[in-house]
Amino acid sequence: MLFPRLADPDTAEAVRFGDRGLNYSELATTARAVAGSLSATRGPVAVHAEPRIETAVAVIAALHAGVPAVPVNPASGPAELAHILGDSTPTGVLCAPDTALPDALTGLSRIEVSAPQDTRTLAADLPEPSTSAAALVVYTSGTTGPPKGAVLSRGALAATLDALASAWRWSGEDVVVHGLPLFHVHGLVLGVLGPLRRGGTACHLGRFSPEATATALRAWSGSRPTMLFGVPTMYRRLADSAETDTTVADALRTARLLVSGSAALPVREHDRITRLTGQRVIERYGMTETLMNTSLRVDGPHRPGTVGVPLDGVDLRIVDDEGAPITTLDGTSIGEIQVRGPNLFTGYLNRPEATAESFDGDWFRTGDMATVDGDGFVRIVGRKATDLISSGGYKIGACEIENALLEHPAVAEAAVTGQQDTDLGERIVAWVVPRDTPPAAEELIDHVSGTLAPHKRPRVVHFVDALPRNELGKVTKTALRDQHR
Repeated sequence: MLFPRLADPDTAEAVRFGDRGLNYSELATTARAVAGSLSATRGPVAVHAEPRIETAVAVIAALHAGVPAVPVNPASGPAELAHILGDSTPTGVLCAPDTALPDALTGLSRIEVSAPQDTRTLAADLPEPSTSAAALVVYTSGTTGPPKGAVLSRGALAATLDALASAWRWSGEDVVVHGLPLFHVHGLVLGVLGPLRRGGTACHLGRFSPEATATALRAWSGSRPTMLFGVPTMYRRLADSAETDTTVADALRTARLLVSGSAALPVREHDRITRLTGQRVIERYGMTETLMNTSLRVDGPHRPGTVGVPLDGVDLRIVDDEGAPITTLDGTSIGEIQVRGPNLFTGYLNRPEATAESFDGDWFRTGDMATVDGDGFVRIVGRKATDLISSGGYKIGACEIENALLEHPAVAEAAVTGQQDTDLGERIVAWVVPRDTPPAAEELIDHVSGTLAPHKRPRVVHFVDALPRNELGKVTKTALRDQHR
């Protein structure tokens, strides 16, 4: 069963969103009541994935009914929403009673989720679907084309969550605190379904802020161990706040585990968090199609700048441009990550050709470039399409240069892209958000040259007020390139 504690529920708290909470009995009752209305449904149902307790209930209900849930970003534009609805063809949309749906969703059957539900409306028990049954259809970010719906099975969810439980010593005693969006794997699968599979508590902030995070951590400290999930931009804001507000630093010290994902956490932020709180941030690596692939382990060495080692059950290799496995694991040879294991998606919805192209035999081509050292620790250097720069005959990872730029005291944020160059093939372009007065471009170029090999220095430096980011805080480098053009 995906959620054993929901099969024999009690009064322990299951989910909390702000000042609203449901215990396991209330969640089981409410989800089963909604599931009863879905039992005759064929095909997927959309979930208007607002950061509120009804979203958690809606997804649990769909899983209980054996109906694939399609989490929809409530901020999706009309074109993106039309594409997702046209591709997944949901039979209805689950939402809170007071939700004002966008026009594109109003044509679907509206299934309202009230929490908590009166026990007298409890639906009859439904059979547990098979592990191969589709659980979620999560759409990719669409950075290389229209978003594709990754079909995730119940077995894949269980496999990835159980592997993380081993790596993090995650138990039913843990409370997971986060403020992540619920239409992506990080916030929904890890941040909500993960605690419920363990029999613990999911505590969603509703809206992230350092102050709200500190309040939630303090509320649980002393009674339950806490795990904080976040993305690099959140940890940067937490570090900024902890520099001046000791209550934030003190609250972070109470956490059992700090976990960062969805993008690389710069080494500078690792160092700041440790200096301010004494805590070490654990990074993990995954993507929509594979769920989680690697992680640092709580009982293993801490190596900032890496995403740890493959999780239990996951095979990982890096391959060269011809697809041949790189067997020299020296921590410097760069190749594309390929993975296989029970955590992989079933395929892209209605896209058999795209599914076939994404596999090399039974190995999934991630499109992420990395090095692996002799101990199996993986260091991501960036996306093959946007972060691997071929300059002067060298393959250069953008992340390495970004980390070097962030070590300069005048740099608040940095991103690196490649630009076509008739001599070098590609020239390295740096995009820098300064802390105050921008330093001279030559000063930053010299700084990188003094930190890394000279061929990795930027040839162009742009100073900008902010870097374009998506909902999970990842820099959208295609937008930077478009801006340059």
